[in-house]
Amino acid sequence: MIHDDPLDGVFEALASRDRRRMLDLLQARPGMSIAALSSHFEMSAVGVLKHVRVLERSGLVVSEKQGRERRLYFNIVPIQQIHDRWTDQYSEFWATRVVDLKARLESRERNVKHG
Repeated sequence: MIHDDPLDGVFEALASRDRRRMLDLLQARPGMSIAALSSHFEMSAVGVLKHVRVLERSGLVVSEKQGRERRLYFNIVPIQQIHDRWTDQYSEFWATRVVDLKARLESRERNVKHG
């Protein structure tokens, strides 16, 4: 599937409970092979491989060929991009509000002391 926004693929990949579990396993044990990952699921190795391909297309998993095996690694960058996309603007919004509130309270405190 082709996505206009690269984050669409990340959300698609994260929509599956099995794929989220795969990411949890890869985070806990980086470098797992498809066979090792498959041992945690009741589906076939081919089924696991199909899920891994979705995760790879989304950028959430990167693989490294070692001999006949592929080692799988969780890549946090796409999730960090999602986090940054929405939290940065809200962090700035609330930081500005807190600074403004602090200035108002300090001004009020000075007025009470001098008034």
